[in-house]
Amino acid sequence: MSEAQSIHLSEDDGVRAVELARDSVEAFVRNGQREQPGSMRDAFYNRTGAFVRLQSTRGRGRLRGCAGAHDSIRDLGNGSKQLGHAIVEAAINAASDSSCGSEVEPAELDTIRVSVCTVSNLILTDDPVADIELGTHGVIVDGDGQYGWMYPTVPVENDWTVFEYLDRTCRKAGLPNGAWEDDDVVVTLFDGQVFEEDEPNGDVTTRS
Repeated sequence: MSEAQSIHLSEDDGVRAVELARDSVEAFVRNGQREQPGSMRDAFYNRTGAFVRLQSTRGRGRLRGCAGAHDSIRDLGNGSKQLGHAIVEAAINAASDSSCGSEVEPAELDTIRVSVCTVSNLILTDDPVADIELGTHGVIVDGDGQYGWMYPTVPVENDWTVFEYLDRTCRKAGLPNGAWEDDDVVVTLFDGQVFEEDEPNGDVTTRS
């Protein structure tokens, strides 16, 4: 197991990250515009990856969008974008029709909870079952030209075992169950700080 440089956000930074993601979603959905981070907090100049998740609060609630600001694991490792710009890009992608099949509509904005996961540390592992800490580590599976990832909080929210978590990440990448055990499939864990609204436009809670 090897680790990359750690990046940590304060609670105030986390609140601003969620605000920036929501502003970006609303600017894109209402006006088709790209929000600009403006004068950013110091932590937002770090070059690292970010993910944004949009969840509907209607009925049972469903995922309305989830996207990351990167093209591959190399982008997460190299930090090709400043965090502020990564959040904007991920938020727009999550709200677009390329995420869950349909673009978020203006009427939905007040019923969607926004969550941001910032990548604070990358961990390359050859024994993910032993190394994963459920609720702490996000998972990235990369193999056979396929690529998939999941939020650190997802297995806890769904009461998954480590094996279910790895298998479902493989399926998200278009790979079969158990592909994470193949020698030519790379599994990377990431420490992710998750900040999310308690309710749409509500207070922001730190989840990890």
